[in-house]
Amino acid sequence: MSNKMWGGRFTSAPDAIMEEINTSIGFDQRLYAQDIAGSKAHAAMLAAQGIIAGEDAQKIQEGLDTILSEIEAGTFTFRRELEDIHMNVESRLAELIGASAGRLHTARSRNDQVATDFRLYMRDTIDALDAQLADLQKALAEKAIAHADTVMPGFTHLQTAQPVTFGHHLMAYVEMTARDRSRFKDARARLNECPLGSAALAGTSFPINREATAAALGFARPTANSLDAVSDRDFVMETLASASICAVHLSRFAEEVVIWTSPSFALVKLSDAFTTGSSIMPQKRNPDAAELVRAKAGRIIGALTGILVVMKGLPLAYAKDMQEDKEGAFDALSALSLVIAASAGMVRDLTPDAGRMKAAAGQGYSTATDLADWLVRALNIPFREAHHITGRIVGIAADKGIALDEVPLSEMKSVDPRITDDVYSVLSVECSVTSRTSYGGTAPERVRAQAERWLKLLNGE
Repeated sequence: MSNKMWGGRFTSAPDAIMEEINTSIGFDQRLYAQDIAGSKAHAAMLAAQGIIAGEDAQKIQEGLDTILSEIEAGTFTFRRELEDIHMNVESRLAELIGASAGRLHTARSRNDQVATDFRLYMRDTIDALDAQLADLQKALAEKAIAHADTVMPGFTHLQTAQPVTFGHHLMAYVEMTARDRSRFKDARARLNECPLGSAALAGTSFPINREATAAALGFARPTANSLDAVSDRDFVMETLASASICAVHLSRFAEEVVIWTSPSFALVKLSDAFTTGSSIMPQKRNPDAAELVRAKAGRIIGALTGILVVMKGLPLAYAKDMQEDKEGAFDALSALSLVIAASAGMVRDLTPDAGRMKAAAGQGYSTATDLADWLVRALNIPFREAHHITGRIVGIAADKGIALDEVPLSEMKSVDPRITDDVYSVLSVECSVTSRTSYGGTAPERVRAQAERWLKLLNGE
């Protein structure tokens, strides 16, 4: 028999393979709350415009409330032969209220319905991710204040470059996360237009009020072009692009945790809560949470690539290809939520080894730039000349196998006789970080100020 939702055009049932490839209820059932909200707003508008009777609208509202309760209670039966969430809800509505259910689909299509549902879902998801990212920022800023004075090596090319503080390093991720939140906010603002009422592609001849349904669903406005409204998936691509960049940031942090916790570095420790052991090597403590955060970036980036490829060759307006817009997005955004939570957990859990960090910060002649800067300030030497002098002094230290602040003054004077013993005031790692007082620098006072500023913002002060 034909699918009764199609009407009279089809007289036989689809092939089993056709049903298998065509059905989406296995994944789009998660849009149930958004679908029901959109239907309730649509029914209320139809009644207000006199398109359907108030009595029918009331039955529809009550039936939809019943369906929502059934789904949330886990008693609703999703049927694969009904393809998707829209037809499952409408079919159950007909069982509950009879012929009145058939009036709900007046002046709309599954095309504008799914576009509306998906925008609502993305909006809700962005709001949830934003709250998680704010919590991650709070964890980072709180840890940064606690370790504003904890000296650690700053790296370029993964080689010791200059001393920084652990707090300063963590605050870099606060700034990255702020940009992530900003991108999601921008994506949310652009997607916050309501497609409902665009119907299949050309709008409708019924005297609907699209402004009313947009307002009822919390959208800023209705979409301005019906063709674009049903075929646009920019909001999916943009949200996944924002998610991908965010995942890259979290992956970079996770990679650092992997490096820092390795015995070769041993700069931080994670507790049992965020590590696992080995089935064969009893001594192992593996940073698996960090490794999985790093790995899941691939899934998220893959989802973005997938939707870009799906959309790249589609003519206007809707095509069934767009059914492939959801599964990857659902998976990617769920993965992102998980890795944000894991990252915040690791931030709160990790304990830096301050002694090890300080020792590592002094390796590799990391205060050489401080020496060059001192030559410029104290002796009024052009920086390029100071750079050359410093390089020769570093060479002496390397030849002797000693630290920069252990090079005798006489040896330094042999390179440039103008050097005085005041030079030793800048060669310790503590002096180095304390001196970096420029805005955005690693000086503890700057780190505390930035972290406190962020915590006030995050706490709504």
